[in-house]
Amino acid sequence: MDLYQSTLVAFLVFNVFFLYRSYRKSCLISDEIEHRLEDDVRVDDRVILKQFKWRFLPIYLLVNGSDWLHGPYIYPIYKDEKGLPEEVVAALFLVGFLAGGISASFTGALADRYGRRSACLSFCVLYSLSACTLLADNIVVLFFGRILGGVSATLLYSVFESWMVTEFNRVLPDEPASTMSGFFSTMTTLNSVVAISAGVLAEWVVKMTGTAKAPFMTSVIFMGTAFVMISKNWKENYGWHKESPETGDANPLFEEKVETLLTGSKPNSKSALRLAFEDPRILVLGLTSCFFEGSLFLFIFFKFPALKLSHKLAGSTEELSFGIIFATLMCSMMLGSMLHQHLSTSKTSIATHKLLAGTLMVAAMCFFIPVYIREEAITLWCFCGFEACCGIYFPLISYLRGQIVEDGARASIYGMLRIPLNIFVVVALSTTKEGEQHRDMVFMTCGGLLLVAAVVVNRALK
Repeated sequence: MDLYQSTLVAFLVFNVFFLYRSYRKSCLISDEIEHRLEDDVRVDDRVILKQFKWRFLPIYLLVNGSDWLHGPYIYPIYKDEKGLPEEVVAALFLVGFLAGGISASFTGALADRYGRRSACLSFCVLYSLSACTLLADNIVVLFFGRILGGVSATLLYSVFESWMVTEFNRVLPDEPASTMSGFFSTMTTLNSVVAISAGVLAEWVVKMTGTAKAPFMTSVIFMGTAFVMISKNWKENYGWHKESPETGDANPLFEEKVETLLTGSKPNSKSALRLAFEDPRILVLGLTSCFFEGSLFLFIFFKFPALKLSHKLAGSTEELSFGIIFATLMCSMMLGSMLHQHLSTSKTSIATHKLLAGTLMVAAMCFFIPVYIREEAITLWCFCGFEACCGIYFPLISYLRGQIVEDGARASIYGMLRIPLNIFVVVALSTTKEGEQHRDMVFMTCGGLLLVAAVVVNRALK
């Protein structure tokens, strides 16, 4: 086995071991809870929670699986299969992020007003169309596909989570916050499993068909399935309260509140933008999201060129297996999510803000080290380390958003938090150049910004 295959096998072994430990621990906790039960209320809540998981998780994993199928080959299909120059590839990515940034300013508010379920269905349609544009070689069609992809990314990372948190609070209003935190860890862990599987599946369908278009067409099947399941199994939910909590009748203030949310024009009301600026914790979440997730998107763009360079410097002439590398990185993220779950449920749990700050610092080191050490194995393992940080970061930031942002403006604020993120990535990609010197500068910048975010989180989220 080569470096990449052996690293994948090692991470798979680690993950199976930790999954088994996690399963054993959850069984012990469940037995302990059952012995402590004094009435049937808690039993009912556990049944409702199980039903909720079965309604949400399969769909969540399908839509994320469709996105993960794009991951290993979104850069190679432009650069290698279609033969586009690096600057054009960067421009395609830039347009996608620009579309995401612009759409983030209104998609959340529209989802709050017209329904988050409807927005989730819209994602399935738009992302399918985006994948289908890759069948064409026309540059205009490819740019249009990236615009659709940018809008879809905003929907994926805002409306699904918004629907879930609001629905969770509706069906389980008395559930402790630790349950929500554990649910986010489960989401990230299962999402990592899907990502690993998607990487292997993408590699297989490319070898079977001989074209990098195959994973994108496979993703259309995933999204079609998710569309049908959402239509059948999800109820609609909105921003604020469409029904009066006392009577269940239509609330006459609903439309007024939504209009205020969208325009911010009512003098005595707070728009989602004002809510964000008046709570410094939301601003800290926005800064952290911008720097970490912005670094992640740049990592997605530059990881394969960096690995190809280290592979070349090692004297190898064989082509890299992008699907195997992708699966290895996703194994790392899964390991990180299980580590988060262990830390969040242990008796000596670390404070959330300290864990987030530490994760940001480790992620920064994973960008700095490959700049100074060109070893192929070191580069790969640093990238795996960064993905492990992603596995810790995403349930942490999701939990913090769920605790800090109110249900009424959830999708709107989640969308707005992506605006600085997309601006950051657009500015970075607009300066993209060929060569390792520019890539080193990007990695150093990302590492520095992550250190800044770590300091801000440690001071502001105490």
